[in-house]
Amino acid sequence: MLKVVLYQPEIPQNAGNIARTCAAAGAELHLIRPLGFRWGDPKLKRAGLDYWDHVRYVLHDSWEAFNETLGAGHPRIWAFSSKAVQEYTQVHYQPGDYLLFGPETRGLPQLFEALRQLRANG
Repeated sequence: MLKVVLYQPEIPQNAGNIARTCAAAGAELHLIRPLGFRWGDPKLKRAGLDYWDHVRYVLHDSWEAFNETLGAGHPRIWAFSSKAVQEYTQVHYQPGDYLLFGPETRGLPQLFEALRQLRANG
């Protein structure tokens, strides 16, 4: 199963749409705080429609807290960035891979430079 990670998402509608997509795809969703909205925000719930009961999600208080859940297996984390060289379509994704997305308005911070591997167009 793929796992989608939203690092400090800012827009509740985007997070809700991604949650709905995760439910449809059978992917697990990880949200890393701080969020740019309240967890119970009506816009978040509305965008997720009636899929929230089917979304497997985990809320993490920080990047460090998320990292602690990864364990020793060293899963692959694919960070999406407009600055990366490799296109996201050139990757052979495997079960257990994590797809990491940064805040909508500022992207992933320098902290993630080593993880920046995939360029998302658009």
